[in-house]
Amino acid sequence: MQTDTIAAIATALSNSGIGIIRVSGEDSIQIVDSVFHTQGGKKKLQNMESHTIHYGYIVDDKGEIIDEVMVSVMKAPHSYTMEDVIEINCHGGVLMMKKVLQEVLHAGARMAEPGEFTKRAFLNGRIDLSKAEAVMDVIHSQNEYALASSVNQLRGSLSEEVKKLRGEVIYEIAFIESALDDPEHISLDGYSENLLLKVNELLVRVKKLIDTADNGRLIKEGIATVIIGKPNAGKSSLLNALVGEERAIVTDIAGTTRDILEEHINLHGIGFNVIDTAGIRSTEDTVEKIGVERARKYAGNADLIVYVVDASVPLDESDREIVSLIKDRKVVILLNKSDLESVVSEEDIKNFIRDNLPQRKEYGDIEIVRTSVKDGSGVEEFENVVKEMFFEGKIAHNGEIVITNMRHKEALQNAYDSLELVKRSIEDGMEEDFYSIDLMDAYKELGKIVGEEVGEDLVEEIFSKFCMGK
Repeated sequence: MQTDTIAAIATALSNSGIGIIRVSGEDSIQIVDSVFHTQGGKKKLQNMESHTIHYGYIVDDKGEIIDEVMVSVMKAPHSYTMEDVIEINCHGGVLMMKKVLQEVLHAGARMAEPGEFTKRAFLNGRIDLSKAEAVMDVIHSQNEYALASSVNQLRGSLSEEVKKLRGEVIYEIAFIESALDDPEHISLDGYSENLLLKVNELLVRVKKLIDTADNGRLIKEGIATVIIGKPNAGKSSLLNALVGEERAIVTDIAGTTRDILEEHINLHGIGFNVIDTAGIRSTEDTVEKIGVERARKYAGNADLIVYVVDASVPLDESDREIVSLIKDRKVVILLNKSDLESVVSEEDIKNFIRDNLPQRKEYGDIEIVRTSVKDGSGVEEFENVVKEMFFEGKIAHNGEIVITNMRHKEALQNAYDSLELVKRSIEDGMEEDFYSIDLMDAYKELGKIVGEEVGEDLVEEIFSKFCMGK
């Protein structure tokens, strides 16, 4: 385990009121003592109690004052890294933070690698790997639900469930091994039936976690929302209304939007990656053709499709092509331009979809809203419909443990597959020693989530993605 002392700027490298230089390691107090002078110069940090803060100055090797600072002392093991940690709170100018850090490095610390403070917290046993990854998720959260999910994981919700699962699996392994080693005192009579009940229970619990992964991706990354429709239906106007500013060019000329335009918006605490696409129609214009092809491509990968219909004109072949893109995607249809005389009703669009998309399994989950994006009517109702789709689980989030990390999902799936093999062995009447092999595989896969069954290369890869100073 590394014992050298590391240092880095822990706050954003931009001008601000306060900047923090974090130092961790067995020599951190001694190193900072050599560049920190209290008023009067008599106090030494090494003599101070843990979790105290002290006023003074950072000075260079000539004794010249660099900055007026507050220094926090956190002694091992009661710190983020479980090592001695010093945090220097200096003025937040970029140049000033660099100068203070340079003095600390000159005094004997080395520059920390990305994520090295959190890596030390993991290696020193303060947090497990799933909690360490949650730290980065908290930093990068772009909406309330992503933040809540990350904080929940940071508090140990996933860790606790995984550790419970592992504990129950290892109990069964230990029982089998003990019975095989000492058959005179430990009987396996009737054990297969009891184990089958336990494995079925474990399968349900692991599957419940796996099933949250798609929702978790939407929570973490945002809902990929694609706006499609014919030219001049009001797609770009809708994007502008959702963003709250003029991001897309809007004219009365059909075909103004020729390429995709993407914006991230926060709607009722939910993250949406909204893509405005070129109007779908037959065209000889080369550039517009490329835009239409891209619209088809993005629609095929969308989590949610918003189909904007100009309700003032009849449905035609272009609408038929658009409907073909919906397939089994979640859809909200906007019957737009309700300020004009309408020729397309809710029933018309429902029948049109049924006639042209007979392979679709469900029609009841297609939401229809009348809007006039031009004057803003119906936009709030549209937002509420999308919110309800989210809260009702049509798109995401059930308020419980949510798997937002694809590494975790893979480990859970592998654990599930191993438990399925145990179940099959029981049903096929195999010997008990076959059970423990697959149970051990499930135990190891679950261990990958909390970091008990991972190699050094994976640890390095995970922490290399962290920001500097964390």
